[in-house]
Amino acid sequence: MRKVTDDFNFYQGNCPRELVHNYGSPLYVYNENIFRKRCREMIKLSSYPKFAVNYAIKANTNLTLLRIAREEGCRADISSRGEVVAALAAGFKPEEMLFVVNNVSEDELRYAVSVGMTVSVDSLSQLDTLGRVNPGGRIALRFNPGIGGGHHEKVITGGDGTKFGIMPEYIPQVKELLAKHDLKLIGINHHIGSQNWGDIYLDGVNALLKIAKQFDELEFVDFGGGFATPYHKQNGEKPLDLQMIGKTLDNFISKFTAEYGREITFMIEPGRYISAECGVLLGTVHATKTCGEARYVGTDLGFSVLKRPTLYDSHHDIEIYREKGSIPFGEKQIINIVGNQCESGDYIAKERELSPLIVGDVVGVLDAGAYGYAMCCTYNHRARPAEVLIQENSSVKVIRKRDTFEDMLQNMLDC
Repeated sequence: MRKVTDDFNFYQGNCPRELVHNYGSPLYVYNENIFRKRCREMIKLSSYPKFAVNYAIKANTNLTLLRIAREEGCRADISSRGEVVAALAAGFKPEEMLFVVNNVSEDELRYAVSVGMTVSVDSLSQLDTLGRVNPGGRIALRFNPGIGGGHHEKVITGGDGTKFGIMPEYIPQVKELLAKHDLKLIGINHHIGSQNWGDIYLDGVNALLKIAKQFDELEFVDFGGGFATPYHKQNGEKPLDLQMIGKTLDNFISKFTAEYGREITFMIEPGRYISAECGVLLGTVHATKTCGEARYVGTDLGFSVLKRPTLYDSHHDIEIYREKGSIPFGEKQIINIVGNQCESGDYIAKERELSPLIVGDVVGVLDAGAYGYAMCCTYNHRARPAEVLIQENSSVKVIRKRDTFEDMLQNMLDC
C-alpha cells in the first residue's frame, strides 16, 4: 500500500512504522531531497535574469526547512511578526524578506519598519497608517485586480468577496496617500488563491501588469503563488508542466519590460508547491466501527494535527502501513478515516475506497508538508506532534520536539 511514497523514494529505506515507534504518533515526516528539488524547480522556473522566489513561510515555518529554502536561493514571503522572527532566526536578511500584511496593528508595522524589510499593505487605511509610521519610506502595495480562484471558497484570495487587496478603482486615492506621506511605491503584488494555473492565473498576471503600468518607479512586481500540487496522485493526477509555465511567464515579462522601458525584478510566492509534497503525516489506528451504512476508522489524526480537511474539504491521498505477518489487506470498502477530537467535523478522509483498516495500522497522509503543522493547535489539550527530517543521506533527524503537557501548562501557571 505504498506506491506513491515508493515512487518518490520518500522514506529512503526508513520504515514508517519504525518512525512512529521511535518518534511517537502522530508524526510529521519530511524529505529533504524533495523539498530541495521543489525549491530548485521554482528558482529555475523563469529564464529572466531578475526573477526571484519568495517562499511563503506560512506554509511551513520549521526553522530547518526555512534554512534549506534560503540555502537553495529562496527569499521569504512573510505575513506576521512571528514569521519575521522565524525568518531572521533561519538566516534571512531584511532585504530578502517581503512583509505582506493584512489588518495588522500600528505596533506591528513599526516593528517591520525597524527591521528594515519592505512592507506591503493591502488597504487605504493601512497605507495611511504605514505613512504615519514610516513617512518618506519605500513601500509596496497588494492589489486585488478583481480575479480570484481556488479549489474551495476559503482559499480564494482575489476578486469580489475577499478581504485582501486594494481594488484598482482606488488607485487615485493610493496616489494621494503616497504624496501625503512622501512614500515611494517600489513594488506591487497580488495573490488570487491556491491551487491555480492556466487561464485564471494568467488573467491575474495580465491584470496586475496593467496596474503596474500606472506607477513609474516600480522596482518589482510579485505575481503571487497558488501553483497547484497534485494531491490526487493515486488517481493519476499529473504535476504542473513547469517548462510551459516558465515560457509563458517569460513572454509576459518580456512584453512588459519592453513597454515599461526598463528591467525590474519579478517575483513569485510559492509556499504550498515547495513544501506540500515533502511531508507525510503518520498516525495510528485505535478503533474501528460501523454506524448504519457508514464504516469509521478512528485514528489519532484529529483536526488539531491536520486542519485542512475539516477547514476546507481538502483531499489527501492515504497509504496504509501494516505490520508484517499480520492480517492481509482485504477487498476495498468505502471508509471514513476520522480523528480523536470531540467534533463531528473531525475527519481526515471521507468515503474513501480503501482496504479495511485494523487497530494498530499506521496511516500515512500524503502531501501534508504545507499548512499541516503550521495550522496545528492544542484543542482538547492534545500535544502537538514532533517533526522529523529524512536527510539527503537517509538518516533521520528530529527538527521539532513533541509538545509535553508541561510545555502546554507553562504559560498558564502562576500568572
